[in-house]
Amino acid sequence: MNRMATRLCNVSLATLLGLLASSAFAQSPAEFIDEASAKGIADIEASRLAHQKSESREVKDYTIIVINDRTTANQHLAKIARQLDLPVAPREEIVEKAKALMPQIMDGATFDEAYTASQVKTTQEAIDQLQQQAQTTDLPQIKAFAKETLPKLQNHLQMAKALQARS
Repeated sequence: MNRMATRLCNVSLATLLGLLASSAFAQSPAEFIDEASAKGIADIEASRLAHQKSESREVKDYTIIVINDRTTANQHLAKIARQLDLPVAPREEIVEKAKALMPQIMDGATFDEAYTASQVKTTQEAIDQLQQQAQTTDLPQIKAFAKETLPKLQNHLQMAKALQARS
């Protein structure tokens, strides 16, 4: 085989491996909606708990924003699933998954610290998941969802980091 053919084979192999690697991490639309919904419910429930337990006005204000934005996002995901006639998990299964995802947050003086630290971590994970899905999906509904939701999640992350810095 001549040098040019060998180089072409190597480039082709590298491209194929790259495509396989990126698709290995891609989720089906139904898997994405199930997982994103479960993470949203976990975030909502953790924020409700924080709203009840925290004495910090800033944390309480933050929780209201998270609850409202994540509720809207989950409603939008449900609408996308219906539009695309996707087989999504039953609500009970999503709620069970959400319970497993909820961070264990302590009571007392360290509550706000634990909550804000968990918010930084889980919000970054949600951003990463949404960006990955937006890059790998061909569905315009999910791309539009990402375009609408990412700025809100990025705002949550900035706010959570600011709260964490104050703790």
